Amino acid sequence: MNTGDDYHRTQIRKPDEPYKGLDAHLYALSGWVGSGPGKIGEFLARAHAVDEMAGTFSSLAESALRARLLDFREQFRRGARGYRELVPTALAALREAAARHIGLRPYEVQLAGSIALYEGFLIEMATGEGKTLTAALAAILRGWTGLPCHVITVNDYLAERDSRWMEPLYRFASVSVGCVTGGMEPGKRREGYRQEVAYTTNKEIVADFLRDRLWLGKLQHASRRSIARFLGGGIDIDRGLVMRGIHAAIVDEADSLLIDEAVTPLIISRSEPNDLFLDACMEADTLAGSLQKNVDYQVNARYKEIELLPHFHERLPQAKRFSGYADLVRHALSAREFFARDNQYLIQDGKVIIVDEFTGRQMPQRTWRFGLHQMIEAKEGVGMSPPTETLARLSFQRFYRFFDLLSGMTGTAHEAASELWAIYHLPVVTIPVNRPSRRRIYPTRAFPDLEDKWQAIVREIEIVHNENRPILVGTRSVRDSEELSVRLEQIGLQHMVLNAIRHREEAGVVGLAGSAGVITIATNMAGRGTDIVLGKGVAEIGGLHVIACDANESGRIDRQLFGRCARQGDPGSARLYLSAEDDVMKRFLPSALRLSLKTALRLRVPGAGRVAAGMLRIAQSNAQRLAVKRRRSVLRMDTWLENSLSFAHREIS
Repeated sequence: MNTGDDYHRTQIRKPDEPYKGLDAHLYALSGWVGSGPGKIGEFLARAHAVDEMAGTFSSLAESALRARLLDFREQFRRGARGYRELVPTALAALREAAARHIGLRPYEVQLAGSIALYEGFLIEMATGEGKTLTAALAAILRGWTGLPCHVITVNDYLAERDSRWMEPLYRFASVSVGCVTGGMEPGKRREGYRQEVAYTTNKEIVADFLRDRLWLGKLQHASRRSIARFLGGGIDIDRGLVMRGIHAAIVDEADSLLIDEAVTPLIISRSEPNDLFLDACMEADTLAGSLQKNVDYQVNARYKEIELLPHFHERLPQAKRFSGYADLVRHALSAREFFARDNQYLIQDGKVIIVDEFTGRQMPQRTWRFGLHQMIEAKEGVGMSPPTETLARLSFQRFYRFFDLLSGMTGTAHEAASELWAIYHLPVVTIPVNRPSRRRIYPTRAFPDLEDKWQAIVREIEIVHNENRPILVGTRSVRDSEELSVRLEQIGLQHMVLNAIRHREEAGVVGLAGSAGVITIATNMAGRGTDIVLGKGVAEIGGLHVIACDANESGRIDRQLFGRCARQGDPGSARLYLSAEDDVMKRFLPSALRLSLKTALRLRVPGAGRVAAGMLRIAQSNAQRLAVKRRRSVLRMDTWLENSLSFAHREIS
């Protein structure tokens, strides 16, 4: 291995420190200017120029087209002078190759999206507008340089599907492509990362990055390895490392991965049996069951925090009046107050399985920290797992700031544009739809309580089903999806359910969800990455109807669900249902305001529905302010880690 290759295998970019005060405001302004209407106009003009070159390549024989692509590859690989000016011509050739080898000819808006991705932008591209092909074109341009390019998405299914789907195009363009998914052995993972473009998931790439850093130990920096080799103590990084470095990333569903899940740390750990700790957890759980709310403790629903009151401390024996035991009791109370079976977790085969709140998917390899996982196991009466020792941890937010070249795409980004710019230096542009949207968003329906809301949802499902239109009903939790399923069974309506319990046939369920008369109930897992194609005759009767049973803490996630209907100019409709007892309203509205709203809705005061919709916007705004505050706190911690570990060549902890 030459010195340059060795350097690139482990080199990471040191993220810039976030701006403060007036500098932060000026920087935010520069981001707004850099991603304004003029920028998308520029990308569309460049895409139109690519379109005008179509005749140049459509007349070429297969061998001549391949020769042109090989020539582009060589110029990109050498970094030949002015090679970036070849991007439009190269895209025109790739467009023709895509038409011939995967049967898809990119629209001008897709070409504009590819140019924006290559230029380091995050593109908001409506659901169903062809992000998979858009990303592949940009990834080929990156792959031609020979440096690693990763296309990162939300689950194994999409990573494997997209890499296989686009493989004929990559192969014809002389770019190697692979994928890395959960369960792969190290040898297969190494092979996947060795390709010029590697498709993988958020969790897999960060876990492999951390495992490689653990293996390197104190030799994470190339200069240290050079010295070690000179002294006769070098290591064979080809044999030990799985990845071949990080350089460029194209992040799919970027708002989810860069915003919603950004502050979640990925942790590499090992079990550390500790019977004394488990006994203490059991004792703390028993004590928590005897405590009284507002006497021994108080609950802060907004921040999901437990405050132990003086009465609690007074009743503790002197021997247990230490902070560690109080923390265990606090976790035991949190397990009872904030964590519910079939919402935040499932019980399968006698084990607690965490459910990802943003995607509705199972996360069997994850555990909560600091004893919380054991407290939930104690509450549920299942065998308690041993505590773990953390070997390495890294927030997703910090990891993505290591890339030299970062870009992304999603159906919903503009609400988070300022944050994406401030944290990742990612300007956001909105790519126009290829065909005008025919989506109808019906007014939100609001109710005083959950029971009234569920009854109204079932009535709407009956009405739309009688029109033979397909219906997608989105819920926030497994429990809600099962609750609705029971209600539909009681009135004899056949339906499909997709959630963290019933997930094995996801592709098949989504594939049928656009067929006439089909009712699909799904948690958020159905909202990402897969197309719902309308069945025969469905467009003529109004298309897919989407019902959102709950508002999410972020309006972006609501928009994602609505985006499942009315794609590529198809008709479709959507409606949000809301109650004063919904979680987002209870947590993020003042109780007096919420109770007033509940009364107005119960009495059917004129205009109460519009007031409820306004209250929801306030609640979501409050929720997002809290989420932004949390992410900024993690950003400050990331910066502190960078500075405090700089003496150790930024080794990851």
